[in-house]
Amino acid sequence: MHENHSPLPISSFRSAALAGNFLITAEVAPPKGSDVSHMLQMAATLKGRVHAVNVTDGSRAVLRMSSLVASAILLHQGIEPICQIACRDRNRIGIQADLMGAHALGIHNILALTGDPVKAGDHPQAKPVFDLEAVRLLQLIQKLNQGVDDNEKPLPDGATDLFTGAAVDPQCPSWSGLQSRFEKKLAAGAQFFQSQLITDFDRLDKFMNTIAAGCNKPILAGIFLLKSAKNAEFINRCVPGVQIPQHIIDRLAQAKDPLEEGMKIAAEQVKIAQQLCQGVHMMAVRREDLIPEILEMAGVGLTSSRLTSPSVPEERIQLIGN
Repeated sequence: MHENHSPLPISSFRSAALAGNFLITAEVAPPKGSDVSHMLQMAATLKGRVHAVNVTDGSRAVLRMSSLVASAILLHQGIEPICQIACRDRNRIGIQADLMGAHALGIHNILALTGDPVKAGDHPQAKPVFDLEAVRLLQLIQKLNQGVDDNEKPLPDGATDLFTGAAVDPQCPSWSGLQSRFEKKLAAGAQFFQSQLITDFDRLDKFMNTIAAGCNKPILAGIFLLKSAKNAEFINRCVPGVQIPQHIIDRLAQAKDPLEEGMKIAAEQVKIAQQLCQGVHMMAVRREDLIPEILEMAGVGLTSSRLTSPSVPEERIQLIGN
């Protein structure tokens, strides 16, 4: 039995977002099984260092423990979760049931996702559902927060209070498609946006100053810890829509300590993101314990995370190297 902790106050993540703070979140994956010890060990290193821990929901269509259950376990340990809800595996009845359950458990932060295709994962023979996609999921959550279900029927036991975010990919090759999707998610009630892994910060800069300008919603840049050149090449092969530049792969390959070099690259990227948007979402698969050190290298912490007016330094383009 895990040690009991007193419940958290109402979302510190939501409070920080609404206050205009520079937001710091980090991703953890639920276990592939029932042993949560590694997840808890990694999440414990993040406690007090990030505003919330983002819990994946079948990322890359790989089987893992329920994101809702994993989020509840983290909350019980005093760690505020952002629970991902993907549309791939459940119809709207199941999704609404999970969302009402999340609210009842005190899990108020939700990241609404369409979900990765089944064929990308470890059960390619599974039947995908996709009754909804991200925009319609956001619309459904809006209804639940207004006290009605997806059929506009009143919820007799009360409305939910969910703080909902959505994904965005500033590196999407279709600029018009990116703008259209972003605007639809805004209209559907997205309160914050978490980006895919960012490697092209000029593209992020353009996105922030054109498409996202004036939206008044936090955008968190996805920062990924690359552990080696081999790891970067794997990302390029296996993660749709992501392309790690060759100069970063070369830098990792030439480093005496590739993991340390990957941490330096991630810290440099955090510094750039701090000048461009209102937060970072840190991803360090199975090495989440290194995220606090990366944040320290970048000079970013919760106590110094008040949002300041972006002013991109001259050395920004040189930080990651060419």
